[in-house]
Amino acid sequence: MGIVNVTPDSFSDGGSHADARAALRHCEALIGEGADILDVGGESTRPGSPAVPLDEELARVLPVVRGAVTLGVPVSVDTYKPEVMRAVLDLGADIVNDIWALRRPGAREAVAAHAGCGVCLMHMHRDPQTMQAAPMEGDVVPQVAAFLAEAAKALCALGVAADRIVLDPGIGFGKTVAQNFALLARQRELLAAGHPLLAGWSRKSSLGAVTGIASPAGRMLPSVAAALLAVERGARIVRVHDVQETAQALAVWQAMRAQDDS
Repeated sequence: MGIVNVTPDSFSDGGSHADARAALRHCEALIGEGADILDVGGESTRPGSPAVPLDEELARVLPVVRGAVTLGVPVSVDTYKPEVMRAVLDLGADIVNDIWALRRPGAREAVAAHAGCGVCLMHMHRDPQTMQAAPMEGDVVPQVAAFLAEAAKALCALGVAADRIVLDPGIGFGKTVAQNFALLARQRELLAAGHPLLAGWSRKSSLGAVTGIASPAGRMLPSVAAALLAVERGARIVRVHDVQETAQALAVWQAMRAQDDS
């Protein structure tokens, strides 16, 4: 899943693709590098980031989605606003990727109304403005697993088929560095809910904490390593900035696995 941030303030590439034309060029480049899914977002969710008004998010996202759905790969939209969900799904977007796990009023209903769309439910502690001011406490793995299982159950109760749902443990969203790596080390415990897992480690600050790399853009190699470890532990989707490098690393891993299975 290649990241397409249509924002001026995302933590790693804010402003790089802030207009529709640049964002669509980036979409095409990511597909050329090996992206299987595009994930378009119009609001930064970095720690401390302010909320974006609805009309501004729509203005950022809709022109990009309108073009991206013609490029031949599934299009995901990173949003928690039901109004944005409805608008992008009506344009032909395939997936809603929600950091709030559809907890906002009307969000579950917006997804349930589109019988064919996929949905990614993410765990987030508190909200983007406060999540790192007071991170989670204790053993986060069972807490995250229980939250995600309950969020999926609530969506299925509205008639959404279980095979439309993907779960995301929310690396960096209200967790300490040690807790993030515990989620990676014990990631298989999150598969017990029976849904595919998405891992979003790309350029995150936890990778900087253990490598000493201060710049998010400089964390490509740690990001690739984390993506590979996540796939090895059962993740089906990795959400990344560095598509080409991640795809190349996964190709090596898959070649080795093919020999294991032969």
